[in-house]
Amino acid sequence: VLRNAVHVEEAEVEKCVRDVMKEKKIEQKDTGFKTNLHISLLQISGYKKLYLNVENLRKVPYDSDNEEHEEQLIELWNLLMPHENLKARITKQWCDIGFQGDDPKTDFRGMGLLGLVNLVYFSKHYTNEARQILSRSNHPKLGYSYAIVGINLTEMAYSLLKNGALKSHLYNMVSGSPQMDHFHQFYCYLVYEFDKFWFEEEPESIMHFNQYREKFHEKIKGLLLHCDVILTLQN
Repeated sequence: VLRNAVHVEEAEVEKCVRDVMKEKKIEQKDTGFKTNLHISLLQISGYKKLYLNVENLRKVPYDSDNEEHEEQLIELWNLLMPHENLKARITKQWCDIGFQGDDPKTDFRGMGLLGLVNLVYFSKHYTNEARQILSRSNHPKLGYSYAIVGINLTEMAYSLLKNGALKSHLYNMVSGSPQMDHFHQFYCYLVYEFDKFWFEEEPESIMHFNQYREKFHEKIKGLLLHCDVILTLQN
């Protein structure tokens, strides 16, 4: 019963709590234990479900024939560059927000639609911060490709979720089942903190990006080891 408890679906949690209490001969009227076990099982089953949802979004390739995908891409541009119109769908202007070439779809290959959804989420919920960071990313000496780095940080958030490193953070943040929004919020924290980290470190050039990315990754992994950790931006 106990072994199966950590693999239950959300809908089965209530029954599972009763079964555990019966098996361990805990009084059903012990509401404190019952509530805590219920929350814990929701968190455990919810973490697994969140990972599957994130993974499914990552597996969706960016499709320029998909109207919804295209709308999100244009929304990203409009959020970051409100005073400049795109001259065409395929244009060098995309480099102004940190894509590598004149068609951003090629940059989403590794993280699929997840990379775009993350970029849009940060730009929509933290618009001022996103525009400030985009501006800072154009620094003549310490500049970096905003969108490319953003997609790279999506990979970091995804890998931390996948290997279980986000458990304490999410369990402390949510008394129940963590949702996609909570993953996006963690991503926003990474973008904001990476920009600060990059400028504090003052790398010689963007050629050293992987070295500093790894250093930042280690820093975040260290923070996530604390049992009371919550890593979010306050809106």
